[in-house]
Amino acid sequence: MNHPFSYALPYTSNRQPVLARNVVSTSQPLATQAGLRMLAKGGTAVDAALATAIALTITEPCSNGLGSDLFCILWDPDTRRLHGLNASGRAPAGWSPERFKGMSAMPRTGWDTVTIPGAVSGWAALSQRFGKLPFADLFEPGIDYARRGYLVSPIVATKWANAVPIFENVPGWAEHFMPHGRAPHTAELFQCEAMARSMEKIAASRGETFYRGELAAAMVAHARSLGGAHTPDDFAGHTCDWVEPIGIDYRGSTVHEIPPNGQGIAALMALGMLENFDVAGLANDSARSLHVQIEAMKLAFADAYRYVADPRTMEVTPAQLLDKAYLKERAKLIDPDRATHFAHGMPGPGGTVYLTAADESGMMVSLIQSNYQGFGSGIVVPGTGISLQNRGSGFSLQPGHPNLVGGGKRPFHTIIPGFMTRSGEPVLSFGIMGGAMQPQAHLQTMVRLLDYGQNPQACLDAPRWRIDPGMMVDLELQAADAARDGLMAMGHTLIAKYDAYMDFGAGQFAYRIPGGYVAASDWRRDGHAAGF
Repeated sequence: MNHPFSYALPYTSNRQPVLARNVVSTSQPLATQAGLRMLAKGGTAVDAALATAIALTITEPCSNGLGSDLFCILWDPDTRRLHGLNASGRAPAGWSPERFKGMSAMPRTGWDTVTIPGAVSGWAALSQRFGKLPFADLFEPGIDYARRGYLVSPIVATKWANAVPIFENVPGWAEHFMPHGRAPHTAELFQCEAMARSMEKIAASRGETFYRGELAAAMVAHARSLGGAHTPDDFAGHTCDWVEPIGIDYRGSTVHEIPPNGQGIAALMALGMLENFDVAGLANDSARSLHVQIEAMKLAFADAYRYVADPRTMEVTPAQLLDKAYLKERAKLIDPDRATHFAHGMPGPGGTVYLTAADESGMMVSLIQSNYQGFGSGIVVPGTGISLQNRGSGFSLQPGHPNLVGGGKRPFHTIIPGFMTRSGEPVLSFGIMGGAMQPQAHLQTMVRLLDYGQNPQACLDAPRWRIDPGMMVDLELQAADAARDGLMAMGHTLIAKYDAYMDFGAGQFAYRIPGGYVAASDWRRDGHAAGF
């Protein structure tokens, strides 16, 4: 069969796409094996994804933990439709704007950055609705890695060491994550018995202990001891929500994202603007091609940062932001020859881990979970191994802003799983982790796939650009000199970044083909794709 892409690998990652009937692709190889174990036991792609996600909390703790948030989009072959899950947490009831009075921005570490963690609730909800294996089975690899230990992989070790100056004085962090008074070295054994015990309690209670039991009580007590506002009612009242994915048509396919409070809508808006340009007529990797993509992304970010928040407080709807006429008008602001600084428009009325798993029944899972900013808040609850996200840092302190901090609200969220369908059929489960890089990488990889016909591995291998605050553009070092010079001639301010892990994200793809899948994994992390 002729696939809609070439299997050529024009970049230098030295990775090959994996072709198999069942696939798992993650950012850490031991976690990939956890997912394959569940598939071999007769589990679904959801079982595989969850075992992988749980294992990643111990094998890649510099990106996520038991106190993370989670989002998921999955294709269910039985209902023949997409399902979305928002398992992000809400602010404690005590978080009023007055609590943060006098601050210019939300804190970055400590309990005043911790919204109620949602990942555990997401694991339980996904398992109950779409899993086949007992919930406790999904924890077996993660518990083993925590109790018996595992050999730390190279990129994880580097990021772990880089986190020490930031978090070593945050209560509980050094106790759990600095054995021997330092971060573990590459290939050094790391164990965390406290985390193994917490996993066992979560597994046995299907997550109840995390929100209404022993672990919830431990988190509340620790928060209170350090001046946090968290109460038992904040944890007990947490819920995750099944949501309808939003999408936009692009080049004959439909790209889907989770609706706000996440930033996935920014990728869709940028694609909707690019639909008005003949991108395929511009040479791939050329300055002109990169320029129109960058400008569309800048326009999308201008709107996303102004409007995206907890949907209950947004001034406009996702449908208004994705209106084709509005996006066409926004696209007219793009000068094909010059870089521009854009303001937001006015629509008419109307540190993270990403993984994917797909099985031979046709179930495809796009799942992302994160602490945010590496080890998140830096808070690790004593005796539990529970490291907590700092998603509260995503709130605004600007009076009147829809994303203004408030009790019970969800903050603007960066982590976004992606999915693509064609004529109502599932085609691609994908995602690229990395803070504000995520919608930018979704845009770039979709353009490579749909405009330039590159295969999933090549889409991930290619050099990336990134828009930074102030609208400067970072360009990976392996980008061509001609592209760099051309962008500068158009007025872009370019800087070169060396840290691929943090600055340009890392992704996984599972693309459906007759008889199986093409799976790919990003060279910027330790992980890989595997299957059988």
